[in-house]
Amino acid sequence: MNTLKKKIRDHKYKFTSQRQVILQAFLDSQENHMSAEDVFNVVKQIDPDIGLATVYRALELFSSLDLLKKLDFGDGRSRYEINDNNLSHSHYHLICLGCGRVTEFSYDFLSEIKDKIRKENGFEIVDYQLKFYGYCKDCEKNKIQ
Repeated sequence: MNTLKKKIRDHKYKFTSQRQVILQAFLDSQENHMSAEDVFNVVKQIDPDIGLATVYRALELFSSLDLLKKLDFGDGRSRYEINDNNLSHSHYHLICLGCGRVTEFSYDFLSEIKDKIRKENGFEIVDYQLKFYGYCKDCEKNKIQ
C-alpha cells in the first residue's frame, strides 16, 4: 500500500481515505479482475458513504497512473487488476463464455515470438494482452448433460 500511496502523491494527487479503501479492496480481494460495480459492492461495506461515481473516478485515476490495469474481456464491463510489472507480460486470461469466470495462467510461450518480432521488425514490445475464450470445466460439463 505504501508504494501505491507514494505513486499517487508523487503525481500530486491526494491519497484520500476513499482512494485507500478502493485500493485496499484490490489488495484484499480473492477476485483478480473486478469491475467498478464489484469494487463498489466491496467498498460500500467499509465506507457506506462512498458513491459509485467516486469508484469510477478512482479506477480511472489509478489506471492512468499505472497502478491498475484496465482490461476488456468483451462482456461490456471494464475489469481492473493490480498492475504488477513483474506479472504484466507473463500471465494470460482464460474467459469462460458460459459463466464469465476469468482465470489467470502463466506460461512464457511468447518469448520466441517477441524475439522474432524484435529481430525482424525492429519493434520492441513493452506490453500485450492475450485472452482465450472458451468454456470452463464446470460449464463444459453442464453443456454435455
